[in-house]
Amino acid sequence: MNFDNVPVPDWFKPYAPLVSNFIYGALIMALGWMISKWAYRLTKTTLNKAKTEESLSRFLAAIAQYIVLAAAVIAALNRVGIQTTSLVAVMASAGLAVGLALQGSLSNFASGVLILGFRPFVLDDFVEIGGKSGTVEDIGLFMTRLLTPNNEIVLVPNSEVTGSSITNYTAKGVRRTVVDIGVAYGVDVRRVKEILEDVAKGVPNTLEDPAPSVILANFGASSLDFQVRSFAKVPDFFPMIAELKLRIYERLEQEGIEIPFNQIVVHQAEESQPEPT
Repeated sequence: MNFDNVPVPDWFKPYAPLVSNFIYGALIMALGWMISKWAYRLTKTTLNKAKTEESLSRFLAAIAQYIVLAAAVIAALNRVGIQTTSLVAVMASAGLAVGLALQGSLSNFASGVLILGFRPFVLDDFVEIGGKSGTVEDIGLFMTRLLTPNNEIVLVPNSEVTGSSITNYTAKGVRRTVVDIGVAYGVDVRRVKEILEDVAKGVPNTLEDPAPSVILANFGASSLDFQVRSFAKVPDFFPMIAELKLRIYERLEQEGIEIPFNQIVVHQAEESQPEPT
């Protein structure tokens, strides 16, 4: 921008080149910001068309945006007249100091990159991480967000995710439930097994392959303990469990098969009566 042909006060003319450079620098930053947004959308759209997992496409799109922004900052500083070579050296030194101070955050960042790279789980998977269970809502660079069955939000630092065991209940698309049921001693165990198998097969959303199974699992202190094992697709899993338990109880009651429970019997001591005189 040239101020030679612009009527300006004499005192301003020495500062005109500096002002011109600042204006150009601001324009470069504004243009860089717009291009970075475009780079984010383009990268994300391209990756989505390639059927890349959503969290990974977000991460790579964000990296593309930050690269464009960094280039815009360097170009703007060069235009203003700041030597970026020395600035980069200073920023590298500062980055080392900040990195030492933020080791935990950098560890979370590195763990986030590992999660997005190896993908032990993806969005909408139901997982258990470090004792916390929930549906994966977001995989960030520093934290993973879970939505629990109680509609609670749990934020798990990524370093804890990679540093603990991960149970992914939905990766295979099918889940198995195990319902424990005890019956009284003295019943026909083979008949009980047939009844439980018949009930399990009749529950809606129960898969035929793998088929439900029933086993006599244990000889308890006051009951014969059976296990009913059924499979269902992930969206049908919890409704299937609820209906299975209801039908087991109703059928056993209909068949007259007792489900034992702990009882406490209280005996009251008789009061001693005085002997007649």
